[in-house]
Amino acid sequence: MDTPNSVTDTTFLFRRDIIKKMNTDMRFVGIFSIIYGALTCIGIVTAIIGIPYIIMGIRLRESADHFARYIELGDEMDLNMALEKQQRYYFISKVLVIIALVFILLYLIFIFVLLSFMNFSDFVS
Repeated sequence: MDTPNSVTDTTFLFRRDIIKKMNTDMRFVGIFSIIYGALTCIGIVTAIIGIPYIIMGIRLRESADHFARYIELGDEMDLNMALEKQQRYYFISKVLVIIALVFILLYLIFIFVLLSFMNFSDFVS
């Protein structure tokens, strides 16, 4: 497959270049997510956040493995599996972002309610 003969071969070579560049980044982010998740799991309460990060890292590493196999063999099934693993990574990431935004909103509401009950005239002499 040194010289592309058709559009399919050209597409495969284009994908190969992108995937090779992306693969090292995916592996790094996957390892970082696993390490961050493991460190977060030190506390009992923080394990609620750590476990999804570990799962996210594993899914991203699995995706990188399937992309690497796709580059070597050109099997479309590996490409499909890689995309499925990436979809799971992004789904978990999306859920964590939504949860974080909800907690930020609740925190801001709590601060607003707390400040509304404070009497600031006591602070002015």
